[in-house]
Amino acid sequence: MANHKIEPNNWIKLYSDYLFNYTITRVSSREIAQDLVSETFLAGLKSMSNFKGKASERTWLVSILKRKIIDHYRKINSKKGKAEVRMSYNSGDENDGDWLEEQIADSSDMTAQDSMENTELGNQIYECLSKLPNKQAQVFKMKTILGYETKAICNELNITASNLWVIIHRARTTLAECMEKNWLK
Repeated sequence: MANHKIEPNNWIKLYSDYLFNYTITRVSSREIAQDLVSETFLAGLKSMSNFKGKASERTWLVSILKRKIIDHYRKINSKKGKAEVRMSYNSGDENDGDWLEEQIADSSDMTAQDSMENTELGNQIYECLSKLPNKQAQVFKMKTILGYETKAICNELNITASNLWVIIHRARTTLAECMEKNWLK
């Protein structure tokens, strides 16, 4: 196995476009994507001594970036529903992503690796969803994926709005732990 070297002076030139494209398919705005890539480079600089050389620089930076993306969603989701997370599962259907709050990236611009990673992410999200208790999974899907209004969910499931937000918070916490354990290994 090759022993890779770390060369931070080349990161922006070599990896900024790839990391940005990777990020923009997973977050809601260009500014957030740019911030997360910058934070990734900064974290990489701070933890250069942890680089063992067993993976390529890009792979190592992507693993840092994945954690930054998860931290971003944890932060916005801790604000009691003020920010809804919309997850995109790219199955290749032309209507994929129509339910997203904002169309961000044209999937035809994605590289084969980006598409594969997005599919892997979607598969892992659904795998983690399948491990949630039925009511948590149902409420999470209705609110976050299908975009139902809080009132409609509460009426359909005969629960209060505060109960709904507790269920969603628990589902998000469990999903984040599952994703960190299984996707970021």
